[in-house]
Amino acid sequence: MTLLFVSAVQISTAQEQKVKSTDPIQSVPLAAVKINDGFWSPKFKVWTSKTIYDVLDKLEGKYEPDQEDIIKEKTERGRTRNAFLNFDLVAQGKKGIGTSDGPPWYDGLVYETIRGGADLLVSYPDAKLEKKLDAYIDRIAAAQNADPEGYINTYTTLNRPTQRWGLNGGDDRWQHDVYNAGMLVEAGVHYYQATGKTKLLGVAVKMANYVTKVMGAAPKLNVIPAHAGPEEAFFKLYLLFKTTPNLKQKLGITVHEDDYYAIVKYWIEKRGVFADADGSRARISFGSYNQDHIPVFDQQTIEGHAVRATLLGTGITAVANYSKDGRYLNTADHYWDNMIGKRMFITGGEGAIANDEKFGADYFLPESAYLETCASIGAAFFSQQMNAIHANGKYIDEFERVIYNNLLSSVAADGQHYHYENPLISKDRRRWNWHSCPCCPPMFLKMIGALPQYIYGHNKNTVFVNLFIGSDAHIDLENTKVGLQQTTSYPWKGGIRLQVNPEKSSAFSIALRIPGWAMGNENPFELYHSTVNGKLSLTVNGKAIEVKPVNGYVSINRNWKKGDIIELSLPVEPRLVTPNNLVKTISGKTAIAAGPIVYALEGVDNPETDVFHLNNNSILAPQYKAGIAGGINVIAGKSISNSMPINFTAIPFYAIGNRGVYPYKVWLD
Repeated sequence: MTLLFVSAVQISTAQEQKVKSTDPIQSVPLAAVKINDGFWSPKFKVWTSKTIYDVLDKLEGKYEPDQEDIIKEKTERGRTRNAFLNFDLVAQGKKGIGTSDGPPWYDGLVYETIRGGADLLVSYPDAKLEKKLDAYIDRIAAAQNADPEGYINTYTTLNRPTQRWGLNGGDDRWQHDVYNAGMLVEAGVHYYQATGKTKLLGVAVKMANYVTKVMGAAPKLNVIPAHAGPEEAFFKLYLLFKTTPNLKQKLGITVHEDDYYAIVKYWIEKRGVFADADGSRARISFGSYNQDHIPVFDQQTIEGHAVRATLLGTGITAVANYSKDGRYLNTADHYWDNMIGKRMFITGGEGAIANDEKFGADYFLPESAYLETCASIGAAFFSQQMNAIHANGKYIDEFERVIYNNLLSSVAADGQHYHYENPLISKDRRRWNWHSCPCCPPMFLKMIGALPQYIYGHNKNTVFVNLFIGSDAHIDLENTKVGLQQTTSYPWKGGIRLQVNPEKSSAFSIALRIPGWAMGNENPFELYHSTVNGKLSLTVNGKAIEVKPVNGYVSINRNWKKGDIIELSLPVEPRLVTPNNLVKTISGKTAIAAGPIVYALEGVDNPETDVFHLNNNSILAPQYKAGIAGGINVIAGKSISNSMPINFTAIPFYAIGNRGVYPYKVWLD
């Protein structure tokens, strides 16, 4: 496997340096992949019929808080928050009235939900949902039309109209002006790509034009996002117009796409630079909280608010892939290696500390850690971008760890109750109906909407099989079109079958990811250790292929013809996982995993969750149970405690909290 970038030595931040590159991995368009999978398809049915509507309705205030919500979230009974009322008030010309519904970032959550819904429309067309989104977009556009400059941020307009961008005594850490602008831009791009409709894209362009008019290099305002995310969003807007220049005419709005790219680079490169060289244009810094403590190219570790940090990493990596600027690549490498090698939790969770929702120190991985849903999803987006650059399966290993554990944990089997935090131990963790800061459901929708396009990747002459999800795909290579049909019972069983159907008999490569855990490499930096039970095998048309992965893939280059069959068998038998000795918070403890899934013991199955001791002599037997969380493999275990045999039942971590509120734990003594 050829790396997309050669290894980069420490590169000076004084000047841009190019890194040699070959052909980047591209995601397969959403419309070219159709999921048909025993594990994922039933979940998508719930998410597309219930979750997307549930989130939109609750953003509109259509819910009644239950008693636990009232107690834990201090929600007044009968007082539901309506994000869309804010847009209506602004459209009516209201300004500085001193009140608005929900937190300042409510606009951004609306936009993120629209982005997720847009992607779902591609894979699961739904006229009712599209009509609902169109109606919301009309209200958003009406709010923007009330401002002659195209500015839109309802919280600031209604509460702090003289403090745009957090200036003049304002605080963008709270106001989220720049973040909301970014999420609007991202929603506009995705909704256009999904439907061909330009109204929301027009709103996004007007806002982007205003942003680039007022902030950036001198003499403009020295403003950077207090919450990362706009970097990748504005970069997507730039690429949209760069690759489809005729769209400008269709839109009928002035577009200067180079300005969008310039502001992306400004937002990244001015982190840690608090004023111009002559001391002018000084700005407030929130320090490492939003990765603004030192210049971004000097940052060796991933710090601060975990969602902000992972989204910044995603944006930096996207720009690195496009620009081939080694400074960006170096920072992305430093962030990811530190995050995965020293700060990642076994479920893919990120962010150890509740205060500021931030990363902890290296190897600080307590069971009771915060682990916000959004942070793990940000880390997954980041990992996928890193895979595109480096063509290394280890990045998809970590993406997979997130989607089968922390991501799925965040939404109940009913599709309408949620987790904000995902600690690995709890006495009374409950899923909430809604939340005073409901940022996680929209982020969840963004990931599941995009998920089909990450199953496969490609460059000119190679198809990458990244995820083992039953699906049909159509992939355009340089010299042929390739159809793929994947069937599997993964993650419960390890068999994967791929039928290869090229348009014509052609020579090209198919690179299959071999998960690190399947080779006894639980973590690429040995943060966790495990021993694999079971065999791994690979055949093409029944002929055995030696499994010697290079950069996490086995690449099969041959003349492929229609009907060729690849069969991969992965050892998904239960295994025991232990932490690195440097992780003192869980020293001596053991967890259970099987395939990509991490398991937990929940009190409903195990009334005494503190008496279990696992060792290599423990018996672990998977059993399928249809009645829990839509159907899962439980692990029936037998162990010894105080010389007495103990039986226990472990369920996937993501399935906790679906049968009531019970204590649970992942790490066992």
